[in-house]
This record gives sequence, structure tokens and C-alpha cells, in this order.
Amino acid sequence: MPAEDHRGSVPLRAEEDIVASRQKVRVLTQQLKFSLVDQTKMITAASELSRNTLVHGGGGDMHWELLEDGVRRGLRLQFVDQGPGIPDVQLALTDGWTSGGGMGLGLPGSKRLVHEFELQSAPGAGTRVSIVRWK
Repeated sequence: MPAEDHRGSVPLRAEEDIVASRQKVRVLTQQLKFSLVDQTKMITAASELSRNTLVHGGGGDMHWELLEDGVRRGLRLQFVDQGPGIPDVQLALTDGWTSGGGMGLGLPGSKRLVHEFELQSAPGAGTRVSIVRWK
């Protein structure tokens, strides 16, 4: 399979880009033959993280990659921005904590919906969130 068939990116610069990211994740999870429940989990996580990238990070990109590990197949999504960063990552991963009037479900909720979750951020250095869900 050519590299361009198993990786790509979606810009997150405006509200409609959140919809585009959700649609792309839906197509990819269907292509991987994820169950409807697993599709919904990945699409929900992508929606939350796309919104965070746009609202808190000032925009960025969602990079996607289809994964193979032996017989396992999965999907990795990375949300990258050059925004102000997260001053306290541990606090941001606490249930109920919110930086902007939301429900506080974004990061901790997204973490619960996937098999692998990695967050890198520092004040002034932007944020990178990587998630993986396996079939």
C-alpha cells in the first residue's frame, strides 16, 4: 500500500474543519472495519481534540495514520498546534476541570475512549496529543 494511502492530515483552522476531521475519522474507521461502538468512540475523541486544537491552540492540524502490528490494525490521530500550550498537564487531565467554560470532558474523556493516549505540551510551545485505537 503506498504511503499516501495510509497517512495524511486535515487542517483545523475553522469550525467546519472540525466536521471534516470527524468525517475523515468516520471513513478511516469504516475502512478498518471498526465496530459501530469503536467508530463512535474514535470519532468522539477526534471531535473533542479537534475542537481543543482550534479553540485553545488557535488552530493546527490532525495527522492520521493507519497502523498494522502483526494481525492488529489501528488508527493513530495526532492533533498538533503552536498555541499557548497547557501550563499544568496533570490538571488538564483531571475530570471536571475546564479552561474555558466547557464541561471539562475533552482531554480526560478522550483518553478514556482510546487505547493509547499521549499528551505533550508546555507553556509557549504548543500542544501535541496522540491517540490510538486498535480494532
